[in-house]
Amino acid sequence: MTDVTIFHLEMLQPTQLQAKTDAKGLTVTKALVPQYEFNRFLYQFVGSAWEWTDKLGWTDKQWQQYSEDSQLHLYVAYFDGSPAGYFELQQQGNNNVEIMYFGLGVRFIGKGMGGYLLSQAIEQAWLLDNTERVSVHTCSLDHPSALKNYQARGFSLFKTEIEA
Repeated sequence: MTDVTIFHLEMLQPTQLQAKTDAKGLTVTKALVPQYEFNRFLYQFVGSAWEWTDKLGWTDKQWQQYSEDSQLHLYVAYFDGSPAGYFELQQQGNNNVEIMYFGLGVRFIGKGMGGYLLSQAIEQAWLLDNTERVSVHTCSLDHPSALKNYQARGFSLFKTEIEA
């Protein structure tokens, strides 16, 4: 097994956002009705290509508790009526909003949509009540452009860890 590098990033002011404004045909919608099955679908839809495994063993009850938490906000990106990607924002202590999950389905990668979707995630995070910091982490298993996209949108790297 190879080591995994985890990159922790943060944004401390909304003015740091370097937004991509060309939607490339994406429509981003907040899911107002919690449905844990949908969160699970999106997690697998996006994460299967990047070895997202931390929630694969979760029970329906665990998914339901996670998905129905009032501090979790799910946004789905659609392209021509089909789910193309998503992001989840979690309001945490100390006025931090973490982008918990973010990504596009495999067939939508490489079409210039990631910068716009990430810009939407950051904008929505700053719109939540009392947000003073937006954070995210990515790792060396994620898409090779993930870290570059976060930094291009204005995030600053504040910690790097190696997991063996």
